[in-house]
Amino acid sequence: MTENIHPIFDRLLQRSDREQRLGQRSKVLWLTGLSGSGKSTIAQHLERKLHNEGFFAQVLDGDNIRSGINNNLSFSPEDRAENIRRIAEIAKLYLQSGVITINSFISPTKAIRAKAATIVGAADFIEIFIDTPLEICEARDVKGLYKKARKGEIKGFTGIDAPYEAPENPALTIKTANKNIEASVQEIVEYIFPLITYASNV
Repeated sequence: MTENIHPIFDRLLQRSDREQRLGQRSKVLWLTGLSGSGKSTIAQHLERKLHNEGFFAQVLDGDNIRSGINNNLSFSPEDRAENIRRIAEIAKLYLQSGVITINSFISPTKAIRAKAATIVGAADFIEIFIDTPLEICEARDVKGLYKKARKGEIKGFTGIDAPYEAPENPALTIKTANKNIEASVQEIVEYIFPLITYASNV
């Protein structure tokens, strides 16, 4: 079948053309952490912060993606891997379009995140570990998921009866236990600002 596929990427506008038009360098920010760690909230505030600073960013969030393009996937290990593979491919399309993509996904295993980084390209994949202790995530339990998992109503829930493998060498670690949303977002902005700022002579 593959012999009948003829991509035309080289004939389309290139990433550099789009980055020049948008006045920014596109990157894929990959926020990973436990459910309830604050990933989605940080992503939302980060998107708004970048927008206010004149950047064009797009959030890809776990629940949003699973309610749409990935609504046919379960939470089995195989489908979790496929979920992340599809997301990484979407993020890559945004990357090539010059957009800064903020990805907010548990992505619980090192292998899954490594696959995403391979698809996106290591040079453009910025892994950000939202490091929030399990007890804090569970105390928040804004969606009531930990309570259900403890009762056995949800099987394979990350942090309860399925493992979460913390990144060993993330680009950035945000420890949220004693930090508010604004401080967490500012820490990310300060890190990525030199990476996303467009300079015509670069």
